[in-house]
Amino acid sequence: MKLYIFSFITLFFALKLHANPQLNPVKMGASTLKLNNQNILALSFSNEKDWHTYWKNPGDAGTEIKVKFFTTGEEVKLTAYSWPAPKRYLDQGDMVAYGYEKKYALFFKLDPSLQNKTLDIQADWLVCKDICIPGGQNLSMKLDKNLMGEQNPLLTSSKLKDIFRQLPTTKKPNFELFLNKGQKPNQLALTYIIENADFNLIKENSNILFPYIQLPLDFKHEKIHLDQEKKIIFGRIYIDWDGIYEEPAWELPADGIFKKPIDMKFLVTYPKNQPAKIISKTFSQFSLVGDKAMSDLFSSMAESKPVDSSAHQPADSSLVLILMFGFLGGLILNLMPCVLPVISLKLFGLIVHSEQSHSKILKHNLAYALGVIFSFVVLASLILVIQSGGSKIGWGFQLQSPMFVFFMLLLIFIMALNMLGLFEFVTPGGKNLGGTQLKAGFTGDFLNGILATILSTPCSAPFLGTALTYAFMASTVQIYLVFIAIAIGLSFPFLLTGAFPNLIRLLPKPGAWMEKLKNFLGLSLLFTAIWLFDVLGGLIDLQQNGVYVTTILVLVFFAFYFRKNISQNIFCYLFTALLPVLIFIYAVNQNAFAPNQMKSISQAKAWQAWTPEKLQRAKDITFVNFTAKWCLTCKVNKKLVLDSSEFKELVAQNNILLLEGDWTKRDQAITDFLASYNIVGVPAYFIKNKKGEVISLGETISISKIKDHLK
Repeated sequence: MKLYIFSFITLFFALKLHANPQLNPVKMGASTLKLNNQNILALSFSNEKDWHTYWKNPGDAGTEIKVKFFTTGEEVKLTAYSWPAPKRYLDQGDMVAYGYEKKYALFFKLDPSLQNKTLDIQADWLVCKDICIPGGQNLSMKLDKNLMGEQNPLLTSSKLKDIFRQLPTTKKPNFELFLNKGQKPNQLALTYIIENADFNLIKENSNILFPYIQLPLDFKHEKIHLDQEKKIIFGRIYIDWDGIYEEPAWELPADGIFKKPIDMKFLVTYPKNQPAKIISKTFSQFSLVGDKAMSDLFSSMAESKPVDSSAHQPADSSLVLILMFGFLGGLILNLMPCVLPVISLKLFGLIVHSEQSHSKILKHNLAYALGVIFSFVVLASLILVIQSGGSKIGWGFQLQSPMFVFFMLLLIFIMALNMLGLFEFVTPGGKNLGGTQLKAGFTGDFLNGILATILSTPCSAPFLGTALTYAFMASTVQIYLVFIAIAIGLSFPFLLTGAFPNLIRLLPKPGAWMEKLKNFLGLSLLFTAIWLFDVLGGLIDLQQNGVYVTTILVLVFFAFYFRKNISQNIFCYLFTALLPVLIFIYAVNQNAFAPNQMKSISQAKAWQAWTPEKLQRAKDITFVNFTAKWCLTCKVNKKLVLDSSEFKELVAQNNILLLEGDWTKRDQAITDFLASYNIVGVPAYFIKNKKGEVISLGETISISKIKDHLK
């Protein structure tokens, strides 16, 4: 209705303008410049007070300034430079407009063929104040042999050069852009995050992000949110999907995957002390649930008014809540089977050190906590480095590397041999140094913390998914804060016993039982090694190359056994220790650790390998299981739910198509799909219901939860 009223008023005043040309409140002049050996035509404009014309994207209504050029009656195409950054206006009926006021200029490249010719310039515009009226002006300008000339210029050459130097230039985005399904039908939501922001550099009466026109997208008003510490800018622009009005209709895809990529271009005005820049991004898909997650994140923020940058309201509790989730998720990781063997080793160490002074117990536990925190900081840094290169990664990504998994398997296997008494770690000087018996020191505690972190990253836990989703799309500072919160949660039991050593008294006192416990822990580490062997089997072809892995493990065992039970001759020991190294070098040369082309994890014929195309084409109700061999939570969910008779009956009764995405090794298609739903790790489960909607079920499932989303 607003658009109809706007059009009626415009038509009315267009008729009046023909009757009275003096109503046109815009004047135009022309002159030429020479900058960087390029001849440039500058069209200067001057608007009467409070009147504005329109930018390339006029906003809710209006039309851009349109210019045509002619010589001897024939049209000439001149290449336009980027238009200056516009301002934002509030027109009648709360309609937002983007355009120009007072004095401004547009610039075009002059072609050498125009030497000694008369250039006829025809410009048309719409100009608005309380009313809008169409206007225009024609100019003729004689160009000499040097392509120089002028006709009624409205700005000095010096001023025009200043404006030209401030024109936007094309650059790569230096902040993240996310495209999500809006919460209304045929609606998308574009969200962006700018980190380390200075709110004083937000330009008044301006968007931060001005979208260029791109069909079939209809961009709405920008809303901006600022965090409490005034370091992060969150912005969101809703987009109406106008593809439904095309012939033939282009429906907004229910699965979030565009039939052809959508290119978007934006003009960015932040920071205001630098020239505006033009950024572009191509979206091949969008998240189906991301906008709700962002709305929940913004729930504690008051939305700023689109015409008042000073009215931005800070966010205060969202980051605190996410950090709390990270802490709780890290705390729960202590109970997960993937990290439990190493936690058990640390508990064993607590018992060993229970008779020491409070200060030494605190130092041991702080060393362990420092190892955990150090590892999470390194992990966050590695993620940021990979993301800065344009790649997307997820939680547990390091276990997608065959070589990394092999070395972890070897390390855990050697630790198991140590716990089973096959050898003892000693210093070069022997067990006694300076007459003092050496015990597992602070370095060992620090390394235990690193090992606990490495083994915990494949695991998922309640609260952890929410924190990680936030971290993987947040700023540099925030990803470090979230990862440190997880690290503190993981090491918290030991920080607690370090601060209150009396809690250790709740544990049994040292005694003969500890040797039996040590053997039991050795067995638990062997089970961890078996799990890593299974993970490795999902990454390489064990049928062909498994002989190298098993041979290396056997020779490592033999090297330690030889040293303890056969001979301690240093040359014989070096020979036995060298054998597994030689086999490893040979295996690497044979590409034994090269990733293989794997089949789906599931052995059941009912499961099919997931692909984006297969999910998009599916007509039946579809259940998707994203899993990995190294994901123990996935295995637990599979055992309790997916392998249950209730699930099989549900599949049969509803004719459900079963798809499985195997993320054991790096798969960019899976990474991108999960990222489109703001998910950074597995397990992840999805339902495509009867309506064709793809719904994320999160990282935990139950039969009742699946039933609730079938309709």
